Amino acid sequence: MANSANLALPYLAASQAQKHVTHNEALRLLDGIVQLSAADRGVNTPPGSPAEGACYIVGGAPTGAWAGWGGNIAMWADGAWLRLVPKPGWTCWVQDEGMFYVHNGAGWVTLASTLGL
Repeated sequence: MANSANLALPYLAASQAQKHVTHNEALRLLDGIVQLSAADRGVNTPPGSPAEGACYIVGGAPTGAWAGWGGNIAMWADGAWLRLVPKPGWTCWVQDEGMFYVHNGAGWVTLASTLGL
């Protein structure tokens, strides 16, 4: 199946059965990426009872369901963790810090530092 270039959203295929599954997957990804807001940053262990749609910026030493996801976004959707791999330029509001972060291609840095403030 083909995906979009920037957000890796799945495309529908002309002969595809159950098109709603692919469409819902794309909507789920958009729900996490557009207006991205993470509850916390640098978290290495998945929380026990996350709220639907909760996002976290995974830390550098992730464990459990997040193993290998360092620096990515973990989003709880439909009872499972979904991995969102950031691209340079993605911005994220980190709720517990009250700050914006931007992904510079290597990691998450404050938006203020990116702007030279």
